[in-house]
Amino acid sequence: MNAPQPATAAPPLRPNRKIHGMSAILLPLLPSGDVDWNGFRGHVRRTLEAGLVPAVNMDTGYANLISDEIREQALRETAAICGDTQFVAGAYVGDAPGSAFALDAYRTAIDQLAAHGGTPIVFQSFGLTSLGDDELIAAYEALGRHAGEFLAFELGSMFAPFGRIYSLEVYERLIRIPQCRGAKHSSLSRTQEWARLAVRDAVRPEFRVLTGNDLAIDMVMYGSDYLLGLSTFDPAAFAVRDAFWQAGDARFYELNDLLQYLGMFAFRSPVPAYKHNAAQFLHERGWIASAETFPGSPKRPDSDIAILREISERLAALVTG
Repeated sequence: MNAPQPATAAPPLRPNRKIHGMSAILLPLLPSGDVDWNGFRGHVRRTLEAGLVPAVNMDTGYANLISDEIREQALRETAAICGDTQFVAGAYVGDAPGSAFALDAYRTAIDQLAAHGGTPIVFQSFGLTSLGDDELIAAYEALGRHAGEFLAFELGSMFAPFGRIYSLEVYERLIRIPQCRGAKHSSLSRTQEWARLAVRDAVRPEFRVLTGNDLAIDMVMYGSDYLLGLSTFDPAAFAVRDAFWQAGDARFYELNDLLQYLGMFAFRSPVPAYKHNAAQFLHERGWIASAETFPGSPKRPDSDIAILREISERLAALVTG
């Protein structure tokens, strides 16, 4: 088929659709700078109890900054909580500009998380995104043969310097890889995501387009599912919002508006500092031990806390009201 061009008009809404939500797990820290594993376990449990799929060792979990020991413990802790329930984990390979595609390193990362029962989501890397289109698809096919089942990940350069948003032609070829069950799309562009939904519907309707657009979380109204960093702030509020949409409950809109306000606030420039806002938010709720952020990750001012506190109070009222 000829892949459609980027959408110039919004597609029709898909009311009463059951939304499949995946939520990135923040890696919280103690005031000492050590990992707050008790807070981490509580955060995974709350996400699971809300009915969302926990996603660990993602950008929200400082995937590019943590040690392999922390990565391994995060997998261990998550597997112990999830049991037979699905969870997702980032398969991350750190490299540098000019690096070759490191297939063996990706296989090692996939094996590490598969040993704990996690579904891999393949992070991009300089080596992967530097490949030509044919070589890129061949790389994903090789990863699929090794993993058996995986999720792909398109990442805009505003999130990471190794990120690349693929052409629609490449995206269609990615969809056709049987082991690839879905792909997180983080361009922050509605039109590019709408075009991907059109390709998905034409080629493989069961494929999950997982929106990573924290500035347009209503993409779920058009047929996207999600894997968001924003949902780490309040997984239960997202679960309630999703249930409202499935039920055709008009309360969806007010709750979505407030969650989007939180997204616009937290994901302002510099975008990676949203993780500090998440720590501030969760600490204010009493769910983690401190509002510390991982060394090397940008910070937000303390003045943000009052705004986050107000949003938290308003969310609680909407969710329980």
